[in-house]
This record gives sequence, structure tokens and C-alpha cells, in this order.
Amino acid sequence: MTTSTSSRQGGLRHRHSLTEQAAQAAIDQACRRLRLPTIRAVVDDAVAAATKEQLTYQGFLAELLLAEVDDRDRRSTLRRIKSAGFPREKWLTGFDFTANPSINPATINELATGDWIRRGDPLCLIGDSGTGKSHLLIALGTAAAEQGYRVRYTLATRLVNELVEAADEKQLTKTINRYGRVDLLVIDELGYMELDRRGAELLFQVLTEREEKNAIAIASNQSFSAWTDTFTDPRLCAAIVDRLTYNATIIETGTTSYRLAHTRARASVMG
Repeated sequence: MTTSTSSRQGGLRHRHSLTEQAAQAAIDQACRRLRLPTIRAVVDDAVAAATKEQLTYQGFLAELLLAEVDDRDRRSTLRRIKSAGFPREKWLTGFDFTANPSINPATINELATGDWIRRGDPLCLIGDSGTGKSHLLIALGTAAAEQGYRVRYTLATRLVNELVEAADEKQLTKTINRYGRVDLLVIDELGYMELDRRGAELLFQVLTEREEKNAIAIASNQSFSAWTDTFTDPRLCAAIVDRLTYNATIIETGTTSYRLAHTRARASVMG
């Protein structure tokens, strides 16, 4: 006895006797089983719109499926942004380029395309506190997450402390691999505190793991020539600078604090 192609592959069940209420219940149940929450939520509005606009059956089905796809993309983006670990929300649209003429908007807009992440190139933001480094770092990381890249944000001291603890617990390789896998590693406040040789060596291992494979972005309030204050071993310092500057985009955000100027401006207005 042979089995027809349609029964092997599955086919439509023709339920001509379904009432509208029964059809609605069937749609609701099927959406729950298939995990299609967006279709379940919008199907009534979609039916009304399809009737009004006289959509074909294919057009109606396409609208429903695209709504589900768009919402899944949106939720995936939110998960990537959340898992990145940003300390606060920052967006490129909220950056005031007029407050810091040292930063070229065209350069930032080019970075926002994410091509440098695809190539695995570094990005270095160098400048004094209050000049917009962290804002740009978080905003570019957010833009990368929106484009589908896996991003991880951390403070330099937090990363080093985590690596030291991992080494003590014999989990170093696992930890380095975890930081090596993300598409973009964002390290903020590099250079704010002196790192001992062990901490610097562990950080160097992370940078080496990512070299020319996955992108890295850092922000520092110290010029490269002053990094010997952070990395006290000159040879290790030179090796770290080399890892972070090869094929890198280097943006100097200057010395004029936007935050300080903004605070003074508010004080003068209130006074």
C-alpha cells in the first residue's frame, strides 16, 4: 500500500464547517503551539486591513509573516543590546557634534556602518574626561548590536579583575575564549588605573586572541605615549599599543570637557 506525497509531507485540512469563532480559536491555539506571538496579537487587525484593502490571500499571508519576522528581529536586537552589558543607553542621534568640533561626524557615521567590525579592525578613542568618548563607545556598540553583531562592553579594570580571578580558579582559557568569540569587544576607561604586570599580561592575552579576527574598541584618557603609566613594563606596553593600533581608526576627542562646559552654561543661566 503506497502513501501519497501529500500525506507524507503534510497538507491542508479542509474544515469547511468551521465557524468564525472556531476559526479564531484555532488560529489562537496554532499560534501558541508554533510560538508565533506577533501573528496571534495582530491577526484581527490584519484581517480587517486585508478586507479594507482587498488583499489577495498571498498578500494577507505575507503581511502576517513579515510582521512576525520584523518583531522577532526587534526582540533579537533588544536581547543583543541587553547582553552587551552597556551601563546606560547612548545613541549616535543623541551625540552633540557641535559641542566637540574635534570629532568628525562623517567619520562616526562611517563607523556606524559596521564595516570595521566585519574586518576585525580596532577603534581607539583618546581624549580627556567629558569629551564624549564613552558616549560614542556605547552608541557605536549599540549600533553594532542593531546590525546583528555580538557585542560585549566592559571597563578595563573589571575585565582585568575577572581575568585574574579566572586564572586563580583555573578558568582562564574559558574566560579568554568567551571574550574572544564576540564580534566586538568594547573596553572603556583604559588607562585610568595602573595595571600590574600580571593584569597587563592577562589583558594582552585577550587582545592577542582577538587580533585581526574580531574587532575591539577602547576609550582612554591617556595618549599612547603616556600608557607607560598604566602598563609599567615598557615592552608589554609597546606590544599592547601595537595590538590596538594596527589597522585602527584613532579618534582624538580633545581636551575640552563637554560636561564641564554644559554644567557651567547651566550655572550661568540659573545665576
